[in-house]
Amino acid sequence: MTTTLISAADLAARLDTSDVRVFDVRHDLTNHSAGRQAYDAGHIPGARYLDHETELAAARTGKNGRHPLPDRAQFGALMAAHGVTPQTLVVAYDASGGMYAAHLWWMLRWLGHDRVAVLDGGWQAWAAAGLPVSHEPAPAVQPGQPVEPGAALAGAVDAQAVLANLSQPSFTVIDARAANRYRGEVEPMDPVAGHIPGALNRPNGENLQQDGRFKTAEQLREEFSRLLAGREPASIVHQCGSGITACHNLLAMEIAGLPGSRLYPGSWSEWCSDPARPVAKGE
Repeated sequence: MTTTLISAADLAARLDTSDVRVFDVRHDLTNHSAGRQAYDAGHIPGARYLDHETELAAARTGKNGRHPLPDRAQFGALMAAHGVTPQTLVVAYDASGGMYAAHLWWMLRWLGHDRVAVLDGGWQAWAAAGLPVSHEPAPAVQPGQPVEPGAALAGAVDAQAVLANLSQPSFTVIDARAANRYRGEVEPMDPVAGHIPGALNRPNGENLQQDGRFKTAEQLREEFSRLLAGREPASIVHQCGSGITACHNLLAMEIAGLPGSRLYPGSWSEWCSDPARPVAKGE
């Protein structure tokens, strides 16, 4: 069974069990040291910090996007070094509405590990509930059984597939960036503004309630069904700026009971690195 969300109360009740491993993935795309600083200032007891720039991404070439996926075997070895086994329930949290946690959630499913959940409401929900906070480094753990890359539970497509899809459509791209970035009015992160031709827009922030928790499954299903307009979930490919926030939409579809969509990990940052690839603007 695939896991999606876990509440702060449920996590607190399971925190001392040996089959749970918590990862703090707080991050700031404009200040790469902010996540570690936040972790050092206080974190969920026992949580282990993972860095989106240095541990959850491969080397950048200038053509493979801002957060290229690491090698699956190396990522599995990283999880094992943190004590993760195939039986471990992994819980990820951040302080950004779940977008970085959703990325780790997707990466573990891409590895073939389905026992993974995102803390609903993230660090803010934990703090608001008055739950314990630690300032100590994560304790040493026994290395886990290597999480061998298995059949990926969440598929990925590459730039070549997205390019081929423009002339022979077999899937629909959904862009998770803010509407003004999608329309090409502003572009704070990448050198070219605009979007992949034919892509729909669903800003990932629309998945959340005002308190930072995900909307109900029923509400998400209604909203995504309206956007999909009869398209099957398996015919959907998500993208964003660099493959992170797109996972938020993918998680939201899973919560909504619309499983099977895929990710274009390179996303806009990879797409626009090649001037031969077409760019669209406006709605």
